[in-house]
Amino acid sequence: MTPPARRPRLAVIVGNGITGDSRVQKTAISAARAGWEVLLIGAGRGRAVKSTMGAVQVVRVGVAAHMRAKQKGHKLRRIVTQFGIADKEALARTRAANQTWVRQTTARIGRMRSTEGRSAAANAIVVPASRALGALVRARRLTHKLRVRAFQWEQRYQAAPTGQWAKDWPYLLDLDLAFGPAIEEFKPDVIHANDITMIGTAAQSVARMRNRGEKVRWLYDAHEYVRGVDWPDPLQASAFNALEKEFIGFADAVVTVSPEIAELLRKDYKLKKTPLVVRNVPIRETVNTGRETYSVRRACGLEPDVPLLVYSGWLAAERGLGVAVDALPELPEFHLAIVSGRTSPDLTMLLEKADKLAVRDRIHVVPYVPQHAVPDYLSSADLGLICSKRTLNYEISLPTKLAEYLHGGLPVVVSDVKTLSAYVRKHRVGEVFRSDDAASFVATVTHAMANRKQLADAITEEILTDLSWETQSAGLMRLYSEISGITPPNPRPEVRWSLTEQPVPVAGPATEPGPLPRWRPLDNTRVRLGLGPANYAGQLATFAQAICRSNPEVSAEVVMVKTSPTLLYPADVYVDQARLPDLDCQLEQVQRAIGRYTHLVADAFLPFFGHLNGNNIEGDLPALQRAKIKVALLGHGSEVRHPRRHLARHEYSLFRDAPDGYVERYTARAERNRKVAEETGLPLFVTTPDLLDDLPWATWAPLVVDLDAWATDQPVMERPRPVVLHGPSKRWTKGTDRILPVLNELHERGAIELKLAENVAWKDMTELVKTSDIVIDQFTTGSYGTFAVEAMAAGKPVVAYLSDSVAATVGSTPPIVNATPANLRQVLESLLDDRAGTARRGAESVAYVREYHDGRRTAAAFAGFLAS
Repeated sequence: MTPPARRPRLAVIVGNGITGDSRVQKTAISAARAGWEVLLIGAGRGRAVKSTMGAVQVVRVGVAAHMRAKQKGHKLRRIVTQFGIADKEALARTRAANQTWVRQTTARIGRMRSTEGRSAAANAIVVPASRALGALVRARRLTHKLRVRAFQWEQRYQAAPTGQWAKDWPYLLDLDLAFGPAIEEFKPDVIHANDITMIGTAAQSVARMRNRGEKVRWLYDAHEYVRGVDWPDPLQASAFNALEKEFIGFADAVVTVSPEIAELLRKDYKLKKTPLVVRNVPIRETVNTGRETYSVRRACGLEPDVPLLVYSGWLAAERGLGVAVDALPELPEFHLAIVSGRTSPDLTMLLEKADKLAVRDRIHVVPYVPQHAVPDYLSSADLGLICSKRTLNYEISLPTKLAEYLHGGLPVVVSDVKTLSAYVRKHRVGEVFRSDDAASFVATVTHAMANRKQLADAITEEILTDLSWETQSAGLMRLYSEISGITPPNPRPEVRWSLTEQPVPVAGPATEPGPLPRWRPLDNTRVRLGLGPANYAGQLATFAQAICRSNPEVSAEVVMVKTSPTLLYPADVYVDQARLPDLDCQLEQVQRAIGRYTHLVADAFLPFFGHLNGNNIEGDLPALQRAKIKVALLGHGSEVRHPRRHLARHEYSLFRDAPDGYVERYTARAERNRKVAEETGLPLFVTTPDLLDDLPWATWAPLVVDLDAWATDQPVMERPRPVVLHGPSKRWTKGTDRILPVLNELHERGAIELKLAENVAWKDMTELVKTSDIVIDQFTTGSYGTFAVEAMAAGKPVVAYLSDSVAATVGSTPPIVNATPANLRQVLESLLDDRAGTARRGAESVAYVREYHDGRRTAAAFAGFLAS
């Protein structure tokens, strides 16, 4: 039987992070539906990150700064001004080396000038020498200061544009280094190069592939008129114009977003064919499906009768939204929703202006939602705003947000830029004001609101069909076949338009987390609970399991930030720690929560939206609260455990052995988190009882383990040489170095077989626990953690240090064998002497875990929060 031929391959490439670019996402989904095998390639940092959108494979390649980070300054002059200092990192090393020399030398001078204990003859030689050395220090300080100033002066040097794109904007070379290998490895039949940054990469990859005898075609998708953009850097403008001029003629086809830009490109570059116009518009099939869960009005916390203007999209000065803020004092009943994915200088300036005008309380910054949900999200507003200033690109195209507003049933208020205002006037779907004129804006909004129904009725089926992605993309699918000579044999209409990105499951022996606990996947339940993003020791996963098991009205999603390949626990979503500063990652997290979750358990006080609003959950709270997501805080340990107070309470406190600077840093962190908990008044939970010493008003939500997963029939204390297991994640946090001499001594004399498990994957640690006889936990915190509970669930006697407050919180004394570094030898020898009693302690441990840590008490602790 002849195997089926492979599907034709399409590489869709874009020089951004994909998440905020609806056009490339829709392009990829359209092609997958048409029968293409699609790889969507975007830009990221670090190593490549893979994910999927249904049938679409997604990869974000790591774009380094090898070419972009070349030395700045005049080619010849910097030989002097930057001698020995290649870049800012080298400058930092030079500064450190100089400071080290100065500190060492001045200390030596101090010793030389101290005459005590030296003879007069020696002082007669040493003291003058110290003065000479002091003069050398002053000279070196001056030389270093001049050297640093010369370097910094040279860094400000701005080269004149050369008209050579590789010299003017070397970042384009970095893009080619990252994208080229990924494209060529995929071996596409067609490459769809989106935007100016990808035209050179596509052209050069095609040239290399054709040189190898591969048949490949490519098209250039001009998202804007490059010559008409006011680029912020003259070098960027020079490079992009040169890049487009060099490579557009090599493309097998050109696509763009408006007829006006298509005609300009044809004339500028004498193209044989006018570029195909594919407007960036919504997917009609996903609009008004009746499954709407997103609402911009609900995100603002406004009642239905409050007049609401909405602006959706990137913020920049030329987009003109400042006129709406200027006008708000004259529109006292109106509120303004700004749908923005992140804070930015432009947003900050708008909000500062709003404060000065005393209208800040009527401006609501709300997050993005997935591209397929945008029209429904906007539909609860009253009027959509497009305030573009009169720049060339805005004069010659219809912005994406026009179609999004119209599909949401919103009449529009637009500035009088040429193409947009002509469309609005022709179809009577809105009103037009004079660009950058606040008085005109006030009058236009007032008139549009008074005639809102008439304007909304003018949004006809004909308009919506023409401005639908289904209509616009049909020509693009035909173009792929025309330039390649390939028609995919098996279209896949079952591929949903509303696909969202999902991570590729992590695999491999070092990272495989094993079977997921059986929590109820996020669904249309009364409570849709998000938990994240730390998931320390997999506790969020077991919390989700316990809560869903006890409450049929709850479905859950667990999000985990990956910090180590060995510390990976069950979750629905894994987020690379390296991506947290990236806007695309931040927007993914925003979209994951807003409109999907009703409740969020934010653990370890870490931000849920990556670094979008800082490094603490406090920054995300305004957006979460506006979205009506109820938030609870969950403390695990070092983020709320106050180091100085802990040192005062415990002789063997972990903070006595902490790395330099740790106590100061984590004292500030604990105090900040306590302040957040106090000032927000949010429900507060802690996972270990000792944390109530620091947060006495919190609720103890006991650690949870799956007893069935840890159950074992392995006997305890029946081997001639019992196996003793110690598994520190970090030695200083467990007191390992304080207890290791005792354990090593017992091991060497044959009394025990010591297994020291460090940097061991979670699934491997499970087997080590089950095959041990005694588990040694911590001697530094005064409490017990997940490792101890898991060992007790496996029926193993656990030795650790417990403070008196733990028993008071729990209400009974845990069956943990209490010990300190000082008496550990005696405690272990007594356990070895009374093997039957030690085995009974293991059986008692299982019963204790079943009573306190099987999830029932934890679900009960959260019941009140989830009922709110």
